[in-house]
Amino acid sequence: MAYGGGVGAKGGARVVIEPHRHEGIFIAKGKEDLLVTKNLVPGESVYGEKRISVEGADGIKTEYRVWNPFRSKIAAGVLGGLDNIHISPGKKVLYLGAASGTSVSHVADVVGPSGAVYAVEFSHRSGRDLINMAKKRTNVVPIVEDARYPMKYRMLVPMVDVIFADVAQPDQARIVALNAHSFLRNGGYVVISIKANCIDSTVAASVVFASEIKKLQSEKIKPKEQLTLEPYERDHAIVIGQYRADSV
Repeated sequence: MAYGGGVGAKGGARVVIEPHRHEGIFIAKGKEDLLVTKNLVPGESVYGEKRISVEGADGIKTEYRVWNPFRSKIAAGVLGGLDNIHISPGKKVLYLGAASGTSVSHVADVVGPSGAVYAVEFSHRSGRDLINMAKKRTNVVPIVEDARYPMKYRMLVPMVDVIFADVAQPDQARIVALNAHSFLRNGGYVVISIKANCIDSTVAASVVFASEIKKLQSEKIKPKEQLTLEPYERDHAIVIGQYRADSV
């Protein structure tokens, strides 16, 4: 347990850092409880997020970054009570739909120097921000490509432990399956953020989620968990599945 004050916190308010039950994630307990990750690049914010510096019993300072659940589907899922996000220190993660890298930067903090994040983003504008972020976070490999064509980046991505996807496309299940067949180890996991009205805006969100799970099952991805992301996102769910390439 370590104590400290926030960078920019009023009067160096006292904060206690405790490990979250998800390895590699922490809770900063102060006036309010905040989800935080240990900053891989101390002294640097990625998107203007608050940083909290704490001093351990040995006098060594450690810096943490606040992980905002309104800006990250993974953070929303963690605070919503997902049982296991399968993203932890040392893991190799393929992140589809990386955008400008705000959420990716926290995943990079979680997997740490012994892990890696292969971050795929189609938009060149967002890709520029992603590339800049990865200059400092050397465990991030930025890939500006279309996730529908995994063969285009097969030379950059090894076998991974987890695929996280937030691509908000009608054929998202197919995109995830193509990447799983190419890069996901047998027994690995997919963590998918599903935005219902991107898939089909004419039916209830729960119907869309059930239909997406069926599509994943047909691609040898066995559903393990489903969680809606209220109050952080409307009509969104995270679905977690285990990949079984050898199953019938």
